[in-house]
Amino acid sequence: MRCEYSCRSSEHTIARRSFLGGMAAGMGAVVGGLGALARPSAAAEMAKSQKRVVVFNMAGGLSQLESWDPKPGTNTGGPFLTIPTSVPGVHISELLPYTAKQMHNLAIVRSINTKEGDHGRGHHAMFTGRKQTPGADYPVIGAVMAKNLESAGNSLPGHIVVSPGGGGGRGNDAAYLGPRYSSITLDSGKPPQNSARPADIPEAADNARQAFRRSTNDTFAQRRRTAQTDAYVQSYEQALELMRRGEVFDTTKEPEKDHERYGKHDFGRHCLLARRLLESGVTFVQVTHSNYDTHNENFDFHLEQLGEWDRPFATFVEDIAARGMLDSTLIVVLSEFGRTPNINHLYGRDHWGNAWSVCLGGAKIARGAVIGKTNDNGTAVADREVDHGHMFHTYLQALGVDSTQPFDIAGRQVPMADPAYGPIKELIT
Repeated sequence: MRCEYSCRSSEHTIARRSFLGGMAAGMGAVVGGLGALARPSAAAEMAKSQKRVVVFNMAGGLSQLESWDPKPGTNTGGPFLTIPTSVPGVHISELLPYTAKQMHNLAIVRSINTKEGDHGRGHHAMFTGRKQTPGADYPVIGAVMAKNLESAGNSLPGHIVVSPGGGGGRGNDAAYLGPRYSSITLDSGKPPQNSARPADIPEAADNARQAFRRSTNDTFAQRRRTAQTDAYVQSYEQALELMRRGEVFDTTKEPEKDHERYGKHDFGRHCLLARRLLESGVTFVQVTHSNYDTHNENFDFHLEQLGEWDRPFATFVEDIAARGMLDSTLIVVLSEFGRTPNINHLYGRDHWGNAWSVCLGGAKIARGAVIGKTNDNGTAVADREVDHGHMFHTYLQALGVDSTQPFDIAGRQVPMADPAYGPIKELIT
């Protein structure tokens, strides 16, 4: 779905790199083949043990007043009403009837104030947990989660972004954690680019090539092993395992009834792919739904866009819970900011970082909780103000990760999350 009336900020453009080239630039340290370390993950086993994260990025700035914190009957409320949810006393916008039935598996934070109304800076704050400052580069949440939650036995990438037009290229969003944890951007049903053996190279010949490469690498490593050589070895080995497991990305393997339930459009397919990836052992999946930058015709656009988003998202939450994965899977629905309570002369809402909402659930998040509130017309936070720093700590601690601990980067201790903040303690069970 194309939005013709957003501000068309340059921050909406995603840079992509070659998948194999990015992997070769700096993966983790293992010499020789992955061999016994790499094995297909059984979905049932992973559902009981592995921690995972899925982020739904409502790119452009979802209106909190048309979603999680409606204000009907006020001068800022707009035309939509509220509906009750599966949590007694909690109401959300009538544009989200399917999600309302899953609210017992979710929670809402209605008191976010990042004081940021710029797309790029807002995205940076919400995805890194820090304000954007000159000369500082921080890893995004997907890279941090992939680093913290990775399993040595998993051959699949740990940080995947699912977005229309994604061709499998590497992002540049892991900062000091290194390219191993950078994102790979995919479209639905398509494995990463360059991840299939060329048809003109027979399997036997390819196996012989790989055996020679491993032998040469092992011989070299006996005398000149370095972190850089280990990185190249790991990149090739993970690429080979990824080639062997290409079916993980193929949503046509899912039953027809699931395609019907999720919807046969991009977002429905992307949600189904996210479920398939998480079940297969991928640590972090981000699903992008765009573009909510509704400077005019805000109400018509949210009616249409949330109409597409609501059922696939609710189906995803329902499936994660039914498959026993909810306690080990953190679900987050965020934007770079919200929309202004004021309705402009074009019937739109502008950028607003001062009082808006995020929905999340699963893992150790308190089911059905509502944290904080805004005033009667949504123009300011009235209770329990939090911002991007608090949210980042909360995401980590909801998965049992101590967010106060640092990363060891070549002997330098780098805080995992901004030490000036802490988690929303009452949201974590």
